[in-house]
Amino acid sequence: MKLVILGGGGFRAPLVHEAVCGSDLIHEVVLHDSSPGRLDAVRRVVEESAAGREDTPRLRVTTDLREALTGADFVFAALRVGGSAGRIQDERVALDLGLLGQETIGPGGLAYALRTIPVMREVARTIADVAPNAWTINFTNPAGIITQTMREVLGDRVVGICDTPIGLVRRVSRLLGVSLEQDLDRVDYDYIGLNHLGWLRSVSIDGTDRLPQVLASDDQLEHVEEARLIGKDWVRATGCLPNEYLYYYLKTDEAIARIKDSEQTRGQFLHQQQDRFYAHADGCASPLALWRDVLHEREATYMAEAREADEERREEDVAGGGYQEVALRVMNALVTGRPERMILNVGNGTGRPNTPSGSGPEVAGHPSDDPVRRVGSGPAGRTRLAPGRRVVEGLPDDVVVEVACTVDGTGVHPLPVAPLGLGMLGQMARLRASEQAIADAAATGSRDRAWEGFSLHPLVDSPRLGRALLEGYSEAHPAIGELLRKP
Repeated sequence: MKLVILGGGGFRAPLVHEAVCGSDLIHEVVLHDSSPGRLDAVRRVVEESAAGREDTPRLRVTTDLREALTGADFVFAALRVGGSAGRIQDERVALDLGLLGQETIGPGGLAYALRTIPVMREVARTIADVAPNAWTINFTNPAGIITQTMREVLGDRVVGICDTPIGLVRRVSRLLGVSLEQDLDRVDYDYIGLNHLGWLRSVSIDGTDRLPQVLASDDQLEHVEEARLIGKDWVRATGCLPNEYLYYYLKTDEAIARIKDSEQTRGQFLHQQQDRFYAHADGCASPLALWRDVLHEREATYMAEAREADEERREEDVAGGGYQEVALRVMNALVTGRPERMILNVGNGTGRPNTPSGSGPEVAGHPSDDPVRRVGSGPAGRTRLAPGRRVVEGLPDDVVVEVACTVDGTGVHPLPVAPLGLGMLGQMARLRASEQAIADAAATGSRDRAWEGFSLHPLVDSPRLGRALLEGYSEAHPAIGELLRKP
């Protein structure tokens, strides 16, 4: 089968290639990127990593999108429209107004979405044209709103993956002595949210919720990065473990102050780091060793503003993610039919016949009047949503939610969750309203909808600041200025 990695000159592409090595599933990997120089550097890393192995898929690189996608069975989308230089502008415009300057959270994430939505819509149309049967796995940030955009073209054959909820559940599972992959029939969990705004509300082993045990123990919470970032007392009080990105919502002033006190923003750090890597990869003795060193530094400094100046990120936290492994499990389940369970970004009304995002092929299912249907075996055998039911009642069908899913030969099936309290539902609804306004602006060119989107965001909450953000981003990013030409 053919796997295409869009954004194949990006820093994580070698991780994906390494994950598929040794698998009988993928026989050809195509790296696509708009930059020949970046493609060449990553090609060198991948070829050195695969040297001497006989189980590696054939590798091709190209800058031609249609050529790359034609006949693809799977597409991994990991683009950064505007590059790391664009990320710097996303951060600086917000920080200069006293707001959070971050890649995906807050106004920076909305600006990133404005630039990215038109590009990803065209990518989705190209996939539909030259690889209509392909499954697309989206890593492009902001993952929720971008996955929603692609679903408008590709329907249920596109899902999003983020490694933060995966890392959270793995950390808790390790504390409880079980493995998400090896103990599938014993472990169950309730995770729900939007991308970068979610909560782990239960972790059951053999039918018993063990999350309260973890929350009650300071010693165990010390091994959960999210609890250390946000506060052990807070997670105990709320009875759940939030996604690490909730740090920016719950400790906004602290995050802004620490970012401003740093010598450079995260975007500036990564921009310089990546420039050095791509400049030296051509002439160095081992591009693979250079890439590994830079990757380790990148992971170790992730969310540095959430830690004390002299506090280093722990190795157990760095090792918590692994979205490339989850993506491989998704592919294996879809092809072989062997069920897997994992957290994915999917439509709230996945499989509903009248959903706006149902233009693509529908997931197969058995009609039922019941809201859920039991799948799997053993104590952790789960129920999954019957066709026509929403994951979160009260949110629109087309909103992309981050939730545990069963994946098998018939598709991706969201699992039901416990009812949401008003606090969680309200946070999700408000963020969704902001992102939907931005998506509408990207589709129509409406400056008013963009203004509304910036103003409604929970970390802005001001028409005055929303207008200032709109003007600032239009000036900093010519593509946004060109896009938003209508009232």
